Amino acid sequence: MPTLSYVKGLPTPAEELNNLGLTEFEMFLAAYSSVFHKAACETANHLLTVNSFHNSSWNTHLQKTYGISRRHATGVIKFTEGAVNASKESRKLHIKTLEGKLKSLNSWITKSDKKLSDSAKFYAKKNWRNSKTGCRFPLSCSLKLRNTNWNNLRFKIHNKKRRAYKLAKQIEHLRTSHIQTIIPRNQVFVVGSKDESFGNQVCQWDGNILRFRVPPCLESRFGKYVQTLLGNFNRNINRLPEDGAKTWHFFRKHNKWNAAVKFTPVPVERVSKHSAYGCIGIDMNPGSIGWAYIDRDGNLKSHGQIPLQMGLPSGKQDAQIVEACLRLARLATTFACPIVCEELDFSTKKEQLRERGRKYARMLSGWAYSRFYQLLDSILSNRGIYLIKVNPAYTSLIGMVKYARQYGLSSDCAAAIAIARRGMRLTENIPGSITAYLSVKDGKHVWSLWSQLNKLIGKSSIKRHNFYAISNWGSLVKRLSEQSGKSKLRH
Repeated sequence: MPTLSYVKGLPTPAEELNNLGLTEFEMFLAAYSSVFHKAACETANHLLTVNSFHNSSWNTHLQKTYGISRRHATGVIKFTEGAVNASKESRKLHIKTLEGKLKSLNSWITKSDKKLSDSAKFYAKKNWRNSKTGCRFPLSCSLKLRNTNWNNLRFKIHNKKRRAYKLAKQIEHLRTSHIQTIIPRNQVFVVGSKDESFGNQVCQWDGNILRFRVPPCLESRFGKYVQTLLGNFNRNINRLPEDGAKTWHFFRKHNKWNAAVKFTPVPVERVSKHSAYGCIGIDMNPGSIGWAYIDRDGNLKSHGQIPLQMGLPSGKQDAQIVEACLRLARLATTFACPIVCEELDFSTKKEQLRERGRKYARMLSGWAYSRFYQLLDSILSNRGIYLIKVNPAYTSLIGMVKYARQYGLSSDCAAAIAIARRGMRLTENIPGSITAYLSVKDGKHVWSLWSQLNKLIGKSSIKRHNFYAISNWGSLVKRLSEQSGKSKLRH
């Protein structure tokens, strides 16, 4: 089941402060974190060297070596296992990303080499001046570069090959090198259990006072228990249950100790109805979020845009995203319906940033897509609103072809209609005026038609912002298909 974590700074009541300006609980955390760090480092080294890990025997080893109880040792093992597993996953993701970059790089080199060779073959012909097709990469000079475009492309190919060699060696090294795991200092982790009182045997919190069982190695200094006034976790929507397991994590950040509790949240009352009664579709773009509410019959009832400012620092960007998510949550509550979004993965596109140009790289890097949907999912789940993720195939094209001119909408709102309808399991058939000019076999999925139309539009000179002004798509597709047929006959 999904879990939540609440975090707050550890209070420092005046009556608990000593001569150093610290509470007894902070003194204990500083002392125990040193023991915890040594035990976690030894556990991490053991996990990275052995093939099979025996939890029980290693737990006994930690108890004897560091003078801690079984529950304390369990916290050390669980914390270290999480850190080691995260390091292994990070290494796999790093290798996968580099392999994607290398693949994109080799593809660019192959295409550029072929572009140069085809152009050289073209100019080698005696009658190249009378050619009807023209040169794929015509030779020209640049006053800015003071060189020909062919020599400039050769220089780029040379640098790309050097980078490809470097990436290949880096991938080879990562596959054979040892994985290193960083265990941060000033950390204390205690695993909870639903069978224990207050959800934890070692660290118990009654809603106000936090009471910690001191490990045997520190009992002579701090006694059997240490406690402090923690208070409660103030939340507008508090989902912290009274019962159930509670795992505690204490860490020092910005010279202050913080307490985090991880738990299985209390279920909230469902606000959104079934998707068959209507949905809100959202389409996120770098400058705005377009939304559209579709009723049970699949018709547009309301729409709008939420502007987003690009290039903000991370803190201000998070605040802007939270405000946008709260606006969407209020809309979903008003219409009592779920929200539908696209399930996109930009990892492949980000691997091709060097080959796509600076403008594209800047736009994609500044687009906080994953952060937006992470916060949206958290905010909607706290309010009982269901979030549906659908396949993003051809949603922008469907919106511009079918709904942009019909409702007089911008491209993001038109795409939001297609997204909402897909969340409702409604079919998006291509207009009949277009199908007559598309050669797709009977029995094929409707996306085959959209795919062919997308390819035809991609070959045309029509700009994206002009799509809503086209009144008769049939004549356009007829002209594009005729042009495509003529070009095939030439080749």
